[in-house]
Amino acid sequence: MKLTLSWLKDHLETEATLAEIVERLTSIGLEVEHVDDKAGLKPFVIAKVLTAVQHPDADRLRVLTVDTGDGKPPVQVVCGAPNARAGLVGAFAAPGAYVPGIDVTLSVGKIRGVESFGMMCSERELELSDEHDGIIELPADAPVGTSYAAYAKLDDPVIEIGLTPNRPDATGIFGIARDLAASGLGRLKDGSVAPVPGKGECPVKVKIEAPELCPGFALRLVRGVKNGPSPKWLQQRLIAIGLRPINALVDITNYITFDRGRPLHVFDAKKVAGNLVVRRAKDGEKVLALDGREYGLTPEMCVIADDNGVESVAGIMGGEHSGCDEATSDVLIESALWEPLNIARTGRELGIITDARYRFERGVDPEFMVPGVQLATRMVLDFCGGEASETELVGYAGHTPKTVAFPLSEVKRLTGIEVPKAESLDILKRLGLMPKGSGDVVDVTVPSWRPDVEGKADLVEEVMRIHGVDKIEPQPLASLGAVNAKILTVLQIRTRAAKRALAVRGMMEAVTWSFIPAKHAELFGGGQEELKLANPIAADMSDMRPSLLPGLIAAAQRNADKGFGDVALFEVSGTYEGDAPEKQRRVAAGLRRGTARLDGSGRHWAGNTQAVGVFDAKADAIAALEACGAPVDRLQIEAGGPAWFHPGRSGVIKLGPKTVLGHFGEFHPKTLETLDVSGPLCGFEVFVDAVPEPKAKPTRTKPRLDLSAFQMVKRDFAFVVDKAVEAGALTRAALAADKKLISGVSVFDLFEGPSIGEGKKSIAIEVSIQPVEKTLTDEDFEALAGRIVENVKKQTGGVLRG
Repeated sequence: MKLTLSWLKDHLETEATLAEIVERLTSIGLEVEHVDDKAGLKPFVIAKVLTAVQHPDADRLRVLTVDTGDGKPPVQVVCGAPNARAGLVGAFAAPGAYVPGIDVTLSVGKIRGVESFGMMCSERELELSDEHDGIIELPADAPVGTSYAAYAKLDDPVIEIGLTPNRPDATGIFGIARDLAASGLGRLKDGSVAPVPGKGECPVKVKIEAPELCPGFALRLVRGVKNGPSPKWLQQRLIAIGLRPINALVDITNYITFDRGRPLHVFDAKKVAGNLVVRRAKDGEKVLALDGREYGLTPEMCVIADDNGVESVAGIMGGEHSGCDEATSDVLIESALWEPLNIARTGRELGIITDARYRFERGVDPEFMVPGVQLATRMVLDFCGGEASETELVGYAGHTPKTVAFPLSEVKRLTGIEVPKAESLDILKRLGLMPKGSGDVVDVTVPSWRPDVEGKADLVEEVMRIHGVDKIEPQPLASLGAVNAKILTVLQIRTRAAKRALAVRGMMEAVTWSFIPAKHAELFGGGQEELKLANPIAADMSDMRPSLLPGLIAAAQRNADKGFGDVALFEVSGTYEGDAPEKQRRVAAGLRRGTARLDGSGRHWAGNTQAVGVFDAKADAIAALEACGAPVDRLQIEAGGPAWFHPGRSGVIKLGPKTVLGHFGEFHPKTLETLDVSGPLCGFEVFVDAVPEPKAKPTRTKPRLDLSAFQMVKRDFAFVVDKAVEAGALTRAALAADKKLISGVSVFDLFEGPSIGEGKKSIAIEVSIQPVEKTLTDEDFEALAGRIVENVKKQTGGVLRG
């Protein structure tokens, strides 16, 4: 929202400076984002060139004598502008002035041997435009010696405010002035609009067929207008806030939109066929809008139509066919009310952003609908002449104000500040929120221009922003005198731990969308109707994700398309499953592509790194689970996985027969084909919320690190087992032979061949034995080996290889 200082003072009588106004606006919740003061143009004055002669040593330079109007003798200026000539009136900068367009502070200097005492400026040098073909030319009667900024109306600061969506009343400059006046920074001028009498009924009638989308419609005809340029002052104000003047009729509607927050529309009455109808668009209807684009409409959209069809997208943009131009002689002025949510939805679907939509989707003042027509009519008559009809008013039943019960103690309860009762009531009155009663609870009548005020918390906010949020004194945190309990939840701690563990493994964190295409959702076990978005931001973001992997795979492919094929990505976030969006899971997922392995990547003179595979994904998954506190020594790995993984190169991680902690593997070729990505790709997904929480164990002593003083011993065993036996089952069996002495078991060889036997394989393991109490004797080792062989045979059927 932009406004100029002079425009604000049309509605606010104040002696406050620009700095005071800016500070007060921000303090009452209307945050000022930028101020364009143009204060740097004050040193520039209007000057007249008396003579212009050729420079003796430069073909493109001229030596000017310039009258600066200060009563002093003319000054000499060397100028290279092609339009520099005797009699020209322009903008002059004296030595010592800072020229912003060239970032130079002027001084007396010599140019090709001729002294120059200042310069005549172009528009680009004053940062007014990109025009640099010549120096500024002003009318011959421009007052020499006066401020150029004041003459060109550039000394009016432009204030830009960042409005929050809950302040529709501040989309008009009058509403901003009302807030400033309520804060004590001046007096609000009378903003009432005197009725403009009309002659005869409006010949064009209005029928509302969709009253749920249009609660009211006012229309008025002005005959015999002469449309042309709007007054200079109005054009300058529109230009100052970034609008382009078009013609008087259109400029009037734009002016009232910003002045009062009341969007209007004007139709060329001679281009309207018959009466106007407010209705829902018909499926397939189209309209050529004022921006020159044709838009396809749907029955959910509201339009204004005549006998020829759609004339306007209601509340958003008018049609090209009935637009006003210089030939317009009869004009219809429309002021209507539109359903805010429908305006927002229509504007988003059509991709149209206008000042009218900005205001209607937030909610305009319904009580200013008719005054808005009256104000526009008065300006049309003043600028364009003509004769007005009476106002056609349809559908509007009047505004019923809301009443909110307001316990005055809520101010103290919600803010911690004691605001006197009398002050709270006075603030509400100044804002137009009229309290009734004198007790501790008052009934506050909400004015028509504040649709955002719904409850008592809103009223507390109104009191506090005027009273001053800066009056809330900082309070130190209370010292509890003891160690506080942990603040983070178990899930938060695990999320951080998983991220750190995966980052340490060389993976980069990614943040992907929570919604994915329906085809991808169905591929990864989702696609339920309950998890489809009612209003997706894009066609390919229609479903809530059942897995983090589709987003990571797409991200990896985008990197590959840009030449970064070896990537390792991870994400720890939420997924959605079941029949309701609130059923979320906390998941840690990751993938590796190409040769992005932990032990190196890419081509190297010493040998190329192998492509990523199932065991890389398994190692990542186990690392994430270990960081989350899972008992990795008791995990079970089952071959196979979900359908999106390769059936022979994937696995499921379990803790016991029922608790699934995750899955990993290389992706199925059909999965890659459906996602239109290339491999090699492997990935994992572990369920952080499925890891059981450790049981609290009370202790009276500090934790102690026990290190054995005895040498660790390693022994190798080779067992012949059936091909169906998993290596993990064999290692678990060996480890269970003596959990006190055996500290680790790892597989180091796998052999299959005719010498082993049909349907058999040999698995060689390395057993790490860590004595704790004494050095083991040969007899101790033999006994332990016997227990290992016996336990493996018992649990897997394996026999020691001869």
